[in-house]
Amino acid sequence: MNLESEIWNLFRVLYSELGSQHWWPADSALEVIVGAVLTQNTAWTNVEKAIGELKRRRLLSRSRLLSLAPRELAPIIRSSGFHNLKARRLLALLSWIDARGGIRALRRVRTPALRRQLLDIPGIGPETADSILLYALDRPVFVIDAYTRRILARYGLVRGDETYDRLQVLFHSSLPRSARLFNEYHALLVRLAKTHCRAVPLCSGCPLA
Repeated sequence: MNLESEIWNLFRVLYSELGSQHWWPADSALEVIVGAVLTQNTAWTNVEKAIGELKRRRLLSRSRLLSLAPRELAPIIRSSGFHNLKARRLLALLSWIDARGGIRALRRVRTPALRRQLLDIPGIGPETADSILLYALDRPVFVIDAYTRRILARYGLVRGDETYDRLQVLFHSSLPRSARLFNEYHALLVRLAKTHCRAVPLCSGCPLA
């Protein structure tokens, strides 16, 4: 099988063994956007605590978050790590969204242009931008993260040192351009990385064995 076929076969096996993941865990597009920033360089369990605190304080709205200064927001999201930096990044992103008419207005912008604009915002890299595009705005953009890179490298499909864009092109060229498919595939890779393909692998019982 060629590499493109292997990428497709990987999804079929994971989906057959693990089923639908119903992911990203969020109640709204705004919550996805907040989570995409807070999850930078930290575990999702820490992000959940921060988002839970925002909800407890009834702050999970764009207007309420933008009413805060970075020094006020930072301690509320402390559990996500790098909280001072993330407070500035999150408020900068939300200000940018607000200046463009909100999330509804972003939905009218074509994907390539919107991705370029997101990447121009300080602190928003490809993984964060693509998470927003895929999970908040339902765009067919595959998210490449450390889990994806680790799994593909361990199964010999890539070296592991490829650029983000090169790995993304591999998925885009191997699969139908479907946001639903990309969502499900990425979620399955995250599930596998947490249960078996860990930093120290637990190969016994792996769905790909």
